[in-house]
Amino acid sequence: MSNALAIAHVTQALALLIESNLGPEIDMAVKVEPRKPPAEPPAEPTVSVFLYQVTPNTSHRNTDLPTRASDGKLIKRPAAALDLHFLISAYGDETELVGHRLIGSVVRTLHEIPVLPKDVIEQAGERPYLAGSDLAETVQRVRFTPSVTDVDETSKLWGMLHQTPYALSVVYQAALVLIDGLGTPTPAKPVERSTVRVVPFQPPRSVEEPAPEKPVAEPEEAPKDVVPVKRAAKKTAKTPVRARKSAPSRAAKKTDGEGN
Repeated sequence: MSNALAIAHVTQALALLIESNLGPEIDMAVKVEPRKPPAEPPAEPTVSVFLYQVTPNTSHRNTDLPTRASDGKLIKRPAAALDLHFLISAYGDETELVGHRLIGSVVRTLHEIPVLPKDVIEQAGERPYLAGSDLAETVQRVRFTPSVTDVDETSKLWGMLHQTPYALSVVYQAALVLIDGLGTPTPAKPVERSTVRVVPFQPPRSVEEPAPEKPVAEPEEAPKDVVPVKRAAKKTAKTPVRARKSAPSRAAKKTDGEGN
C-alpha cells in the first residue's frame, strides 16, 4: 500500500521503463514523455505516456470494509484499489516508419516485463516532485496488461482529445494500485484475562448412523364371523350339434339292386 503519490509515481516509472528498454532495435535518440499526445506531432522520435482514466479495481474495491466500528471509531485504515489506463503513442518520421518501430519496442518491453520492477520504481522516485512517495515499499506490485479497443472506442478516446490528430498507439491497464488513508486506526483493547478450558476426549462415533429397519407387515386375519363366499362358476350354454347324415356306400347300393 502507498500514499496519494502512487498514481504519479506509476506514470513516471512506466515512462522510465519504456525509455530504458528501447534498444537494441532503436538506434536513435527518443524522447519519452509522461504527457498527453501533442496537438502538433513532433518531428523527432517521441513516445508519449498518457494516463487518460482511473477506475476502481473491481476485485479489491470492497476488501477493506468495514473500516469503522458502530461507534464511529476507525478500526482499519481504508485503502482505495485503483486501475490506471494508459494511452501510449509514438511519433517520428513516417517515411522511415519510426512510429511503428517505437510501438513494436513498447509492446515487446511490456510483454517481457509486465510487472513494474522495484529498481525502476526507486529510480523514478528520485524526481523531486515524487519525494515522499512510498510506492517502492509496497508489497503489491503493479502489473501491465494490454487492453483491446475496437474502432468505436478508439474514436471516442481520440475524440476526447480536442484538436489532437490521431497517432499510432496502444492502450495498457495497470493494476493494482492501493492508496492508503491518513487516519490511524484505534488499537484494540488488550486481553485482560485468558481462560483455557480442557474438554475430556470422547470416543469417536460414526458420523452416519445406519437407518432403522422397517418392520415387516404381518397379513391381517379375517374376522371369525365372516364367511368366505365362493363364486359360482359360470355355466356356458351348450350348442346342439347336429349329426350329419352319411351318404350310403356303394356296396349297399349294389346289394339293394341285386335283391330287387
